[in-house]
Amino acid sequence: MSRANETTLQVIFKVKLPATVKKRGEYYIASCPFLDVHSQGETEEKALKNLKQALRLFFMSCFERGTLDDVLHECGFKPIQKFEAKASQRFPRGYKSIEVPLPFHIPRKADPLQCHV
Repeated sequence: MSRANETTLQVIFKVKLPATVKKRGEYYIASCPFLDVHSQGETEEKALKNLKQALRLFFMSCFERGTLDDVLHECGFKPIQKFEAKASQRFPRGYKSIEVPLPFHIPRKADPLQCHV
């Protein structure tokens, strides 16, 4: 076990987003139009895998720069006050559902009372 694993906990947020995939010539173009993030691949599966990676990098970059809140607001995202998870949450016709993991770590000895500023 590495020393970093002894001192930190890994936390993974999962974001479920709508995506589209279209064939353009030799490649497939995967898009998350609500965040204006796109990728491509030689197959539909590869294009979606590349899109997930692009979205993960996009979210992590926004988080590290402190702009995630502003970006989500600019893209029209709004919190749902009374959210009830449905077993089979579906997106509109023509969209695929992709799940993007967002990994973080926190110190094991972090004081939970110090979390909020």
